[in-house]
Amino acid sequence: MTGVLVKTCLLGALALTLLQTAEAQCPEVVITNEWDGNYQADFIVEAPADSNGISLDLTFSSPVDSIEFWAGSVTKTDDTHFTLVDSKTDVHEGDQIKFSFQVHFSASKPYVITEVLNGLEICDTIYTTPAPPSTPEPLANPCDATDMKPYDYSQVLCMSYVFYEAQRSGPLPADQRVTWRGDSALDDGSDVGHDLTGGYYDAGDFVKFGFPMAYTATVLGWGLIDFAEGHEAAGQLEYGQAALKWATDYFLKANTGKNEFYGQVGSGQKDHAYWGRPEDMDMERPAWKIDEAAPGTELAAETAAALAAAAMVFKENDPDYSAEVLDVAKELYDFADKFRLTYDKSIPDASAYYHSWSGFGDELCWAALWLARATGEDTYLTRARGHWEEFHLGKDAVLQFSWDDKRAGVFELFWLLDGSQEYLDALNKYLDWLKDGATYTPEGLVFLDSWGANRHAANVAFISLWAAKNGINTEANREWAAGQVDQLLGANSRLKMSFVVGYGDKYPERPHHRSSSCPWPPKVCDYTWAYSQDGPNPHVLYGALVGGPSQNGDYKDDREDFTHNEVACDYNAAFSGALAAMVELN
Repeated sequence: MTGVLVKTCLLGALALTLLQTAEAQCPEVVITNEWDGNYQADFIVEAPADSNGISLDLTFSSPVDSIEFWAGSVTKTDDTHFTLVDSKTDVHEGDQIKFSFQVHFSASKPYVITEVLNGLEICDTIYTTPAPPSTPEPLANPCDATDMKPYDYSQVLCMSYVFYEAQRSGPLPADQRVTWRGDSALDDGSDVGHDLTGGYYDAGDFVKFGFPMAYTATVLGWGLIDFAEGHEAAGQLEYGQAALKWATDYFLKANTGKNEFYGQVGSGQKDHAYWGRPEDMDMERPAWKIDEAAPGTELAAETAAALAAAAMVFKENDPDYSAEVLDVAKELYDFADKFRLTYDKSIPDASAYYHSWSGFGDELCWAALWLARATGEDTYLTRARGHWEEFHLGKDAVLQFSWDDKRAGVFELFWLLDGSQEYLDALNKYLDWLKDGATYTPEGLVFLDSWGANRHAANVAFISLWAAKNGINTEANREWAAGQVDQLLGANSRLKMSFVVGYGDKYPERPHHRSSSCPWPPKVCDYTWAYSQDGPNPHVLYGALVGGPSQNGDYKDDREDFTHNEVACDYNAAFSGALAAMVELN
């Protein structure tokens, strides 16, 4: 329930009583532009009486640093009371008075709650601080434990999909299990005239980066397709489908026309300057697109792959939706192939966060393979072979399977769809290197990158488990991958902890994650309070896989260490599929 704001505004003899939320101005003040710590507003009113000059006393709901008033002077009584004076303008009763001013503030956004014009009160607000939604009880783990030993893969799989609910943007559904989250970013896309609400916040921040979100969706779909039995056995098939559809519904909105796709909402720099709840953010959230004039091959191709995978996931229980996403997948793949350009050249804000280091050849081949699998059409397989040759995808060494580099997945889909020895050789070479040539922590976790080491271990565990299920060196690949998954769940003798928030007796309590770091009832939540405080996050971010240890095996549960303690949607994508595979194996 929100707080109630009662306004009694006197315009001449007219009395008007309004009930609005606490975030409304007096109706005579109209905000015309706003950005971090500032807004511009117009004051518009019918003059209630004749006067020589204009004097307007304003009272604000929270402290104001200063006001700029270009038509006259400003006097500050205290932080919430200011007087604007224009001594040169004479007005007559019934004339329209209109002028602009700018408000500068450092804390919460200040609203005009009382106005006195030339000694006559025209808006008197009975202002109450907005009441929060009824304070939820601390969220207990919504995922039941099972008897699975030594690690409860079914429970962790359930928790992984709970994590995706914590990452949701937009209006939340009635069956939302993460009760400390609310509707947020409901104006996304308003700057470009499109509804771009929904989708996922990327990590511990609130930008919607389309490229890693698309990878997340593709790999979630892959796990649902090829480890469906594990999902069924764990009772997580519907939750997995819901997690996937939350992304693909957003992609359909972002596809605003032929060869036009919105690939990012939110500015990385402005977003990262804010620490708080997504429900409270009010910074500018610009939307960026790719089109024929400014293409983005990786973005369009990866989204095509995600939608093609989704077409397979929903083919039986929602054939209309399956057909819709498949049609868009075909269009986006053709767009990606015909209009080629590295996507972050067209969306430059993404380059500092998700630059495409591997280029777009792997995404083109990946998308073609997913379309070949979803449609059964040889044309797409032929085009995939063309990309394989054009970009020499089997030549260079592969280090990771990730949001950037899809080649290990390309090897597997080619082997599944084509069966040629060339692809199997490339896959076996990579799997052998993971076992015998890659770097490991002292505990035995394969260490492929210092940033988010756990994510990379989970990704290649998925690749290895898929190979094992499909008859490729089954025993060795299954054993190696199981060892990696178990490392993430607690099979580490020195740390003796799970890297999944909320799982096990010891787990990370301070993930680098804004919304879970903010307490109930709402109070100050910023870099000073929530980011730097030593205690656990007030909310348990169930299911989130944190970044993980350094190469020497050291790990500290430190919110400020985003390299090792941040979480992200792509961290949990292949991890979810690997957990479903482990359910099948046990």
